Amino acid sequence: MDYLSQAMDSAKSLGADYADIRIQKTRTESIYLRNLSLKNTSLNEIYGYGIRVFKDGAWGFAHNNVFTRDAVNETVNKAFFIANQSARIRYGNGLRLAHERGYIDTYRTPFCVDPFDVPLSEKVELMMEVNKTMLNYAEIKLAMFLLECRKDEKLFASTLGSHLDIITLYIDPTFTATAVADGDSQSRTFSHGGQAKGWEWVRSLNLPDKAVQVAEEAIIKVHADSLGAEKRRDLILDPNHLALTMHESIGHPTELDRVLGWEADYAGISFATPEKLGNFQYGARSVNFVADNLLEGGLANAGYDDDGVPNQKWYIVKNGILNEYGSTRATAPVIGLEMSRGCNRATHYYDFPINRIPNLYLQPGQEKLTPQELIADTKAGIYIEGRGSFSIDQHRVNFQFGGDMFWEIKNGKKVRPLKKILYKSNNPEFWNSVDAICDERFFQTFGVTNCGKGQPNQRGRMTHGGATTRFRKIRVGGSQ
Repeated sequence: MDYLSQAMDSAKSLGADYADIRIQKTRTESIYLRNLSLKNTSLNEIYGYGIRVFKDGAWGFAHNNVFTRDAVNETVNKAFFIANQSARIRYGNGLRLAHERGYIDTYRTPFCVDPFDVPLSEKVELMMEVNKTMLNYAEIKLAMFLLECRKDEKLFASTLGSHLDIITLYIDPTFTATAVADGDSQSRTFSHGGQAKGWEWVRSLNLPDKAVQVAEEAIIKVHADSLGAEKRRDLILDPNHLALTMHESIGHPTELDRVLGWEADYAGISFATPEKLGNFQYGARSVNFVADNLLEGGLANAGYDDDGVPNQKWYIVKNGILNEYGSTRATAPVIGLEMSRGCNRATHYYDFPINRIPNLYLQPGQEKLTPQELIADTKAGIYIEGRGSFSIDQHRVNFQFGGDMFWEIKNGKKVRPLKKILYKSNNPEFWNSVDAICDERFFQTFGVTNCGKGQPNQRGRMTHGGATTRFRKIRVGGSQ
């Protein structure tokens, strides 16, 4: 039975202005080791379909996991009923959808070895070897390894004539060593974030060697000095750390639903309101943030979003100026845009798609510059590697970030490790303080797999990237 065509024919016969169906099977695997104990392993499959109906400026949505002709018709009828009821209480003239056409296409995440075909024993054996390596060090008292894999198989159809067949996949291995000494405990973590690659990527990483570095740096960190009082210091951030900073201070503030005040969960709305487009100095002239859902290996790259809009590439910030947002077919027309940027995504079949951060990266510098040369050019400052704690206000203006590994720079050299460091700044002070970005040779990506948004909560994914970057005179100090 072609449930895609049946659902769309049924929606059109009811008088829907637009409708779509998303049949989605999601497989997830999670394995967690604590020291040498396998604490949890789970393999789940979630399978069903969600149907949206748009009528008289309002949405209706219903979902089901029963695949029969009657169940599909019932689900369409429910979505249509909700749309009609929603239209009765709409604001003004209701929503308008940006123009789009139909597409017939397929998309596959490129990979060689499906992680779901790899025996559990191979995965656990690798994870156990990593934890054993870290625990070989006397001062490492805790070793943790979490492995997550996810695969989505999606069929999408709409009344515009779209028929899409999409399969996406990612793997996310993360492990942490915690050292205890001198009445203190400090941790160091290995993580490249989620990567849209097959198990062959994990095999290529040589994770036991990475475990040696993680354990040794955790020990270095627990014996390190604290920085002391907060003052203005130069700050050099590595790409792994930058991923979190740009996610919170660029990605979320430029989701158009937040900008419009439609979404305020998980740290509020946005200061980057539409009157600032084309004139607000978000960062220095060297700061260019590219939204790129065509990015090779990007977790937001699925060929098309859940509106059936093709993946695209555009500037969020161009030459330091706020240039555009991430938008959907429903949010784009509100600020006069005729086309969506394709940022509507749902987590599971039973979720209504929402405006999401695209793959987003800081464009590398144009002049050749290595991280070593950048450090050599810095008289006094702090170098931060990896992701740590963060806090940001309800308009995405003022923020505070930690990190995973810290080094003091004096006279162009890393002179000593540090611990318990925080920096504080705001938009636009922070991004306007950028004065040097390493070149494309040092560009790295980090895949976020746990971006929380919406009520009920959805877990989104996207990829960020950048090269090592210097920020001048940022408030940096020690923490307790």
